[in-house]
Amino acid sequence: QVQLVESGGGLVQAGGSLRLSCTAPGIIFSASTMGWYRQAPGKQRDLVATVSAGGSTNYADSVKGRFTISRDSARSTVNLQMNSLKPEDTAVYYCNARGGLTFWGRGTQVTVAS
Repeated sequence: QVQLVESGGGLVQAGGSLRLSCTAPGIIFSASTMGWYRQAPGKQRDLVATVSAGGSTNYADSVKGRFTISRDSARSTVNLQMNSLKPEDTAVYYCNARGGLTFWGRGTQVTVAS
């Protein structure tokens, strides 16, 4: 069973920063667009950001200028640096690997207190 292992969630005050990381098996990582999605209570799961195997990035409008996604091929890890956090960023954040198949992590909670 393929596992995407997420870390870095937690509780932070509005305006603060958090960094999420997700590690995938190397064979999956190298061939996949890696991304982060989030799901707030009672809402659908939405795209936050993606980074392709070639390094092209894509962001939701709501996080542009505040979040930065990056991939570390040596560690098969995708990172999401989240700055200037807002209460509306509160959600469970899920790592995603999309190639020939799609894999999801179990999610990590991010809570931003006002």
